[in-house]
Amino acid sequence: MPYQIQFPRTLPALFLTAALAFGQRPQIPQQLAFTPYHASGIYDVGETVGWTVAPGPVSPTYAYKWTIRRNNAVVLKEGKLDLSSGKDKIEITGDQPEMLYVAVEAYANLEGTAPVSAAPVSAAPVSAAPTPPYTGGNTGRNNGLYAVGAAVAPAKIGLATPRPEDFDTFWEAKLAAQSKIPVHAELTPVSTDVPGVELSIFVLDALGSKTHGYVAKPAKEGKFPALIQLQYAGVYALNARGNAQRAAEGWLVVNVDSHDKLPSEPLGDVPRNYATVGNTDRDKSYFLSMYLRDSRALDYLLTRPDWDGKTIVLTGGSMGGQQSLVLAGLRPEKITAVLVCVPAGSDTNGDLHGRKAGYPNWPSDNPAAMNASRYFDPINFASRIQAPVMAGMGFIDTISPPAGVWTMLNQLRSAKEPLPMIESEHDNLTPDKGRGCPARTKEIRDLIVQGGEYKPGSR
Repeated sequence: MPYQIQFPRTLPALFLTAALAFGQRPQIPQQLAFTPYHASGIYDVGETVGWTVAPGPVSPTYAYKWTIRRNNAVVLKEGKLDLSSGKDKIEITGDQPEMLYVAVEAYANLEGTAPVSAAPVSAAPVSAAPTPPYTGGNTGRNNGLYAVGAAVAPAKIGLATPRPEDFDTFWEAKLAAQSKIPVHAELTPVSTDVPGVELSIFVLDALGSKTHGYVAKPAKEGKFPALIQLQYAGVYALNARGNAQRAAEGWLVVNVDSHDKLPSEPLGDVPRNYATVGNTDRDKSYFLSMYLRDSRALDYLLTRPDWDGKTIVLTGGSMGGQQSLVLAGLRPEKITAVLVCVPAGSDTNGDLHGRKAGYPNWPSDNPAAMNASRYFDPINFASRIQAPVMAGMGFIDTISPPAGVWTMLNQLRSAKEPLPMIESEHDNLTPDKGRGCPARTKEIRDLIVQGGEYKPGSR
């Protein structure tokens, strides 16, 4: 099925935490503005990829240099901006299927100008990192760095490394071992101020650990479509009120903590470096128990008499998108739709093949880690997925690089809906530029909960 391209629209940011943390910060000064040659940000092989660069709302006080990198890894072209005539351009011919990342960095003050002051911030502790020499930028960092991105024939971006031959047998054995353990669900009711909703904490037995989370449902008799929410990276208490609000819309919500801890606990007994735990051994990786906990939450959902028996939507952002794609591949026959924003974890071996990898940043200088990582890469689960997938990607995202997201989509045999966000870094860094994905997610959720069928690309 050909790709149906969707573009950003304005609705609330994906993560409440990101909105609170970043939505109230001082505005970052913008000295540069970029206009892509193609508004879509997508080009064919052989086309000229480019941007017109002009002064932004703030008059430039810095000199800028630029570097074009293939998949944010291989340097293809470099230069300096000259805005003396009022504008300049950055361009290159796209010569193969790829993502192009252009870093535009301040490197000197312009003669006769003073540096632009950073917007006022609260006093920093003495131990704070030194203030960067430049301010401004569009990457959410206020350090003088701008970035733009483009896709060249993205539907043809292929695998960087082959799928393990024993991938399916490895995971089938793990699921079989877990299936021998009774779910043994323990529920603890939790109060909520959202009317017409029942909310509980659940604890389930899984293979080698316990699965925790919240379950919420409308407080009435009936059978309801199910929404499984998977969590982005970090260790934190889950948003119980958000689960209740989804339940008020008509969903049976299962929100799964990524860790073996109660969802109400902000920290628990979780190592802060959890993503690196066991990363040289597929049987000891932290992601093995995480993925199995996700599958165990699905086991529990299937036993509930208030589930409608047909609808299960998986959703999440960043590492939650990673887990959603994995669960859809592990249990393909059960899933109705997969809705993910800036999913992490793909292209784990990319650094070995001229493609910058992102979170969880498996060490590319360790062959054992590189081999183990392939068993947890969403790309290798994608061909197993049967449900339609909507996936948003930021073209300048350095945490969930877009080349990996496109590669994952290209392995799907099911219907797909890519959602490019051409100005977006990871959504916690540039939440305003990533709003198109949660907007589209909400549209699809609303369609499904009202009994409609999601068909990628249809509006």
